[in-house]
Amino acid sequence: MSVLPDPGASRAVLIGTSRYDHLEQLPAVSNNLTALADLLTGPLSLRMPAPHVTVVENPPDPATVMEPLRQAAEEATDTLIVYYAGHGLIDPRDALTLALPLTRPDRVETCLSYDWLRHILLGSRAERHIVLLDCCYSGLALGRMSASEGLADQAAVEGTFLLAASAETRTALAPVGDTYTAFTGALLDTLLHGIPGGPPLLDLETVYRHLRLTLEARGHPVPQARNRNSGAQVALARNHTDLPPVPVTPAAGPEPDKRPWPDPASIRTVTGFFTNLAAVREASGLTQQEVSRRSAGRISTGSISRLVNLETLPATWSTTAAYLSACGVPADQIRQWHSTWQELRRNTTTTPQARAVPRSDTAEPGKARRRLSNLWRGHRH
Repeated sequence: MSVLPDPGASRAVLIGTSRYDHLEQLPAVSNNLTALADLLTGPLSLRMPAPHVTVVENPPDPATVMEPLRQAAEEATDTLIVYYAGHGLIDPRDALTLALPLTRPDRVETCLSYDWLRHILLGSRAERHIVLLDCCYSGLALGRMSASEGLADQAAVEGTFLLAASAETRTALAPVGDTYTAFTGALLDTLLHGIPGGPPLLDLETVYRHLRLTLEARGHPVPQARNRNSGAQVALARNHTDLPPVPVTPAAGPEPDKRPWPDPASIRTVTGFFTNLAAVREASGLTQQEVSRRSAGRISTGSISRLVNLETLPATWSTTAAYLSACGVPADQIRQWHSTWQELRRNTTTTPQARAVPRSDTAEPGKARRRLSNLWRGHRH
């Protein structure tokens, strides 16, 4: 079953190198980072809090990348997303390395080894990991196709979906003059506009299949993927082509309600509660005025706006129940929402940081978003 990560318990680290001293420039990478960060924090994707998305652009050395990766790996308990765009190189051991601004192809110490990144993922407390690699030879991260299964498994991390822009022997594509690189541009377009006829949630397996068809039809490098356990079921967005453009009235009789309602069972944090609460109205196809009207005066449009933008749980359940009912959420799901609200209420303390359903491995929440843009100030072309 596909599931959207709880944004309050998830983290993303977006790494990219657009400027190089000794390699071809990739100006589109900077646009990739900005657009992907905006998407992950916006209403069309996961609605992650801005402090939970770290952008590391043009890092001067591997240490500048490793520190935010370690912090995100410690903080994430639901899903950890790691993205890299830039040049990919092959080191003398036939392994993937990620190029940085000062990278020299003949000096492995100037690169970021993918194996170092993988080591961070192995120590993460997140249940699921998403790795997106938009670089040449990125398929090496999946293991050589001709290698034994045991060797290929060394490149994998449990609970991970790894999506690579190209095969282990192929270069990726950054068309001159295009706003984005070929792979990331197709990914952004898919998540922003949806897949006609696709499932309600754009899980990674669905996104991968769509990207393969799309990029192959364009004559671009064909992406590769590897799934471990439930990684393929993680969704990065709702399928916006399937959201009702007008109010939907539930069908009478035994016909099941097929609208893509958010799953309250996947909610672990207060942030996730309100993110999914806002998504309920989108799934219903109703405006705030229509929701208010259907509530028979129990909830005003102003109350709806305030409800979905709260930062702490409401002390009473009645307004939330009226909102869910007016949106058309089935009664059994409303009961699940109530159970989630009760559990979060029981476990919410007076400390603002402690707002997640407790788990034995719950990490401290993220610090303010660190946009480590253009750290190498002396670099000019």
